[in-house]
Amino acid sequence: MTMMTADICDAFGDEVRVADAIFRQYGQQRRFHGPVCTLRVFEDNTRLRELLATAGLGRVLVVDGGGSRACALLGGNLAQMAYDNGWVGIVVNGCVRDRAEIDALALGVLALQTMPRKSRKGGRGDAEVTLRVAGIDICPGDFAYVDEDGFVVAARDLGRARAEGA
Repeated sequence: MTMMTADICDAFGDEVRVADAIFRQYGQQRRFHGPVCTLRVFEDNTRLRELLATAGLGRVLVVDGGGSRACALLGGNLAQMAYDNGWVGIVVNGCVRDRAEIDALALGVLALQTMPRKSRKGGRGDAEVTLRVAGIDICPGDFAYVDEDGFVVAARDLGRARAEGA
């Protein structure tokens, strides 16, 4: 990623939605960006598995797990699946597990913390819906930008906008 989140905030001001600083970074890819796919679940990662089994196409999956710390929504197997299928990053408003496995992958992951307990498997959840996570609205098709300084979202591809002088 050539654009850093601090530079994005400086250049695009109010056009950028800046997430509250609640996330920790996992995985080897500390900087990632791409179009957003959204998912809302609660302590059930069945729909997450379904989505990560599809072609990521360079997208960032933002998962609103309701901020639950009771179980992990993402583990090493699902992170490997995401990497293998071309997802560039996953933002989880919830927990992950298998940290060593996730940290070994060239995948970007943000989550609240780690938790060894696995999630339920009920098949509940809603994909491609507007989420409210970390104090900001995140819509399907938005563009997410993540680096060591934070997580920001915009309604358009700011890299393209910068290249076109807009």
